[in-house]
Amino acid sequence: MNQKDSLEFNNKTVPDVIWREAYIALSHYPELKNVPIEFRFKKNIKKSFMQAQPKVGDFLKAKGKRSYFVNMSERFSIEGKEFDLTNVASDVLIGWIGHELGHIMDYRDRSALAMAWFGLRYITSRRYLKEAERAADTYAVNHGLGEYIIATKDFILNHADLSEKYKNRIKTLYLSQEEIIDLVEELKDED
Repeated sequence: MNQKDSLEFNNKTVPDVIWREAYIALSHYPELKNVPIEFRFKKNIKKSFMQAQPKVGDFLKAKGKRSYFVNMSERFSIEGKEFDLTNVASDVLIGWIGHELGHIMDYRDRSALAMAWFGLRYITSRRYLKEAERAADTYAVNHGLGEYIIATKDFILNHADLSEKYKNRIKTLYLSQEEIIDLVEELKDED
């Protein structure tokens, strides 16, 4: 995929192939309207399909001045099963993007020192990794993306070619479908 085949809107850069899904996910996060985010394809993202992170050059900037990458694999492999971004259902992709935007919501109010501490704990502590992933899911659900997060979980958990070990990792680190439904119901009750 050519990185030049991208659209720019509202200080966001998005590859053409996912512009619709990115636009839908971003529309649920009005707080990110003025936050520069570049969606880009990257090879060799370990253990994931997408990954949100602050741009390295912006890491030491004030919280409100940072910009972010959402790195994505155009093709990704889970346990030897190859997936192509263009073959993933739109609602699943919106859920994945919404989850990554949840990480950016979590990052945006952290100081540089807090971000460094977050990164260290994220890669060294399974308990903290679980907290961070569940927080990103919660941000997404609280921003109206519950049905998309459920679609993403359903895609992973009900895919026959994926092992129980991988599925159990997802079940352990992320919100369950039941927890997501409960959050959605709580939001409805608040309205």
